[in-house]
Amino acid sequence: MEIRKAKSGQLERIMEIYDKARTFMADHGNPNQWVNGYPQRELVKRDLDNGWLYVCMQDKEIAGVFMFYQEPEPNYREIWEGSWLNDRPYGTMHRMASAGKIRGVSAFCLEWCYNQCRNLKGDTHPDNYVMQNVFEKNGFKRCGIIRVEDKSLRIAYQKE
Repeated sequence: MEIRKAKSGQLERIMEIYDKARTFMADHGNPNQWVNGYPQRELVKRDLDNGWLYVCMQDKEIAGVFMFYQEPEPNYREIWEGSWLNDRPYGTMHRMASAGKIRGVSAFCLEWCYNQCRNLKGDTHPDNYVMQNVFEKNGFKRCGIIRVEDKSLRIAYQKE
């Protein structure tokens, strides 16, 4: 597998992968995380335009997609029921989705993100047991609870 910056010509396929991920989450006990078409095309396009959108490629096919950047995440300013592992600059990974054809895509993407900065944060919905397991199996520590833009709660993770 190989990580590359996403290109505008891949946007349709990326949106298909996100659509499939919404169905997967709903079918696996997490119907409330990516609702109302989240992530919307406008948000994904913004990630693409900012150079934050990445694809995981396998045999010239998109195996997964995620957003990664190394800027302060506004939703991470406040954390409850715990604390971050450190206050150093960090990278943030969001909106990870697999095309569902290859095992290990999420772990590969997380490892790539971690290797870019060696201090990585992420979060997931309390009902997203699949992603919680991915974080924990890949050495991330559960740090506490954060609140996102729509005021819902997320479990915050960090690996240093």
